[in-house]
Amino acid sequence: MIRIAAVGDVHLGEDARGQLRPALEKLPAHADVMLLAGDLTRHGTLDEARVVADEFADLPVPVIAVLGNHDHHSDLADDIAKLLEDRGLRVLEGEAVTLEVDGTSVGVAGVKGFGGGFAGKCASNFGEPEMKAFVGHTVERAERLRAALRGLDTDVRIVLTHYSPIPETLRGEPPEIYPFLGCYQLGEVIDECGADLALHGHAHFGCEQGVTAGGIRVRNVAQPVIRSAYATFGLTAA
Repeated sequence: MIRIAAVGDVHLGEDARGQLRPALEKLPAHADVMLLAGDLTRHGTLDEARVVADEFADLPVPVIAVLGNHDHHSDLADDIAKLLEDRGLRVLEGEAVTLEVDGTSVGVAGVKGFGGGFAGKCASNFGEPEMKAFVGHTVERAERLRAALRGLDTDVRIVLTHYSPIPETLRGEPPEIYPFLGCYQLGEVIDECGADLALHGHAHFGCEQGVTAGGIRVRNVAQPVIRSAYATFGLTAA
């Protein structure tokens, strides 16, 4: 059994320093790896990123993250990723990482993702340059996830995104904003390439559980949804 701890949307600032660390120190009793599903900061500043690093660095288990839209707000995403990487966290954006846990190989493919909506109610790559750029970014992020997943040859495969790959875990959010919370392209890639579990954040008022069209488990681990320092999941190799 591989034990996964995950949380997203912690939105840390200076006033939150030290709040998560006591619970995280107990991670080895509950999990073999910690996954962070983006929106680690409030406004994407380096000062906020330092708080994130102080909370999640030097834990007794590996920590793997993707960034979210809040982490991009100040146009410092690359600097934030480097700061976190320098403190020992692994930040993915269209890459994958492989871990060994008690003789089982665990692969994590991560990408921020983007919006666009879902089948029948989605943006299309047509019209103004701004709309084509929006959808183009969605497609490009999905392609990066596809490449990362295809490169994994592991016993267990996990997808980590910020934006949702399915609409089911968005229920509770206003339907009008679904196109800004996720996109069907991520779900198609997950079904095409295969995974044992997909984790995302971003939807603070969504629900926790859903599945892709192909039956792959999806979990919304935004902290306002799970209402704890992290959620845990158990996976076994096929």
